[in-house]
Amino acid sequence: MNNRITPALALVSFLLIGLAGAPARAQHDQHAGHAKPKVSRQVGARAKKRAAASYVCPMHPGVTSVKPGRCPKCGMNLRAAAAQPEGQATSNGQQSEAPAAAPAQGASSGALGEFPKIPDVPVVDQDGRELKFYSDLVKNKTVAINFIFTTCTTVCPPLTATFRKVQQTLGERGGKDTHLISISVDPATDTPARLKGFSEKFKAGPGWTFVTGGVPEINSLLRALGAGVSDKTDHTPTVLIGNERAGHWTRAYGLASAASLVKVIDEAAAGGAASTKAVAPPAPAAAPGGEQPATAAEKSAASAYFPNHVLLTQEGRPVRFYDDLLKGKIVLINFMFTTCAGVCSPMTANLAKVQSQLGDRVGKDVVMLSISVDPAVDTPETLKKYAAKFKAGPGWHFLTGKKENVDWVLYKLGGYVEDKSKHTGVLIIGNEATGEWVKTAAMRSPAEITEAVLVLLKAEKK
Repeated sequence: MNNRITPALALVSFLLIGLAGAPARAQHDQHAGHAKPKVSRQVGARAKKRAAASYVCPMHPGVTSVKPGRCPKCGMNLRAAAAQPEGQATSNGQQSEAPAAAPAQGASSGALGEFPKIPDVPVVDQDGRELKFYSDLVKNKTVAINFIFTTCTTVCPPLTATFRKVQQTLGERGGKDTHLISISVDPATDTPARLKGFSEKFKAGPGWTFVTGGVPEINSLLRALGAGVSDKTDHTPTVLIGNERAGHWTRAYGLASAASLVKVIDEAAAGGAASTKAVAPPAPAAAPGGEQPATAAEKSAASAYFPNHVLLTQEGRPVRFYDDLLKGKIVLINFMFTTCAGVCSPMTANLAKVQSQLGDRVGKDVVMLSISVDPAVDTPETLKKYAAKFKAGPGWHFLTGKKENVDWVLYKLGGYVEDKSKHTGVLIIGNEATGEWVKTAAMRSPAEITEAVLVLLKAEKK
């Protein structure tokens, strides 16, 4: 089964998969895939038990599979689920199983039902205060909990920026009626001092606690909350929202609009009497600033996620990101800026070799997109000179435009950074029409990148 990502590069988190052999640098930016299980040919109880094993999406519990892989809706790794009573089937006809971690894998409505006991483990906040997680931060409170780490260059900054907007929307209720909690999934690195700096970057106010602590204690806490992962880059973009006093818990997508999250928080504060429908990812029309996407681009799941904002090519030609560059195409997407003194030139030179190996497929079957993370400096004229230096041919577009438009595209692809020098070196390869998406290092060997593209081309022709 191919590793997949679909539009949440949120990308979440950002936006996201690694291919075998990718350099360690890219491994930081990509989610880790699960190993493919061995297929047993035995019969009897053992074979039956193995056949019943399934995997569940943490964000979309209705998505199950008998094999590990990626959720076709959000791109997260499917996670092993505990066995359910025999014979209960899912809508796709596969054997269904109760999620092992209820907090992140509740009913499709978003409600989590009976929440498991939250451990009262010792933790430390960004000010160095020693606390008990349950007693001091959750008990008798309405809380919203997300999961981050300070060295993350993909989904964590947008997740935290969203919490900042939630804090602003809550106003005086923040820290009084409602508390925000950000738990580090990398406690070995995220000291209180690091969390303090990170929290200040997003202007965290009273009532917003950043949590770290001992590795065993934090790991046990993450497991209890359904957020335990072996690879920190594969942490969930879920926000847990609960009213501990009322015993009401639900989950939401962490990159949803602040207004949507606050609505769910208000419902929890009221004891869950209102609808507990899960919060969906924000549609492009909800983008702050920028131009509104075309109505026609909202007709499919992909178009509902990918932005359709107007960008400019190196020729100065205005293009809509989804309609003109992604829709129905096989694409390679990377992030760069022309004044970069680090990886950008070697990365672009490497992709020039890929262009050469793909030959006339580029511009015909394949489109290459290099998006500037510095649109204020990288004008079309500047990008044209840069592209010429690397002999970019037809079908390889270097993109810039209004900063709000470019930033939104970067944000949705998991490539947004506040400091341009910290942009990711990931290369995203996808077939928009089939929903096949992979990611690897842009500095991977041209032959391996070309082969990944050819795999998508072959699959399309079947």
